Amino acid sequence: MQTLGINSPSSDGGAEDTEGARPGPGRDLPPLLAGAATAIGAVGALLALTDSASALRAPCTLFFLLAAPAVAIAAALRGLDPFGRALSALAGSVVVDMLVAQGMLAVHRWSVRGGVVTVTSLSLALVLLTLIRGRISRKRAQG
Repeated sequence: MQTLGINSPSSDGGAEDTEGARPGPGRDLPPLLAGAATAIGAVGALLALTDSASALRAPCTLFFLLAAPAVAIAAALRGLDPFGRALSALAGSVVVDMLVAQGMLAVHRWSVRGGVVTVTSLSLALVLLTLIRGRISRKRAQG
C-alpha cells in the first residue's frame, strides 16, 4: 500500500496562489478583454439606437448582436467544458439573432433599432432567469 503525503503550505508566505490564477503578466488579461468587449458592445448598441452615421456602427453593432446573447447563453450553460460552452453559446447567439430577424420580417416590422432592443431584451431575460434559477437551487441546497 502506498501512502500519499500532503504538502502543507510553506510558512514563508511565498508565491503560492490559493485561487488558481496564473502568476505573471498575463493574469490581468481576461478581465481586460471582458471590459473591452463590454465597451465595444455598448458602443455598438448606442450607435445603432442613435442611428449614427459612424463607420464603426456596423461592426460594433454586429459584435453586440453576437456577444449579448452569447454571454447570456454561456451563463446558463455553466456545466459544460469551456470549449463546448463557447461553441454552444455562439451557435445559440446566431439562432437568437436569426429568429428575431425572421420574426420581425414576418410581421413587416423590420428595423435595426427594434432588432437591437429585442435581442437586448431576450438576453437580459435569459440572464435574469439564470440568476433566479441559481438562487432557487442554492435555497434548496441549504434547506
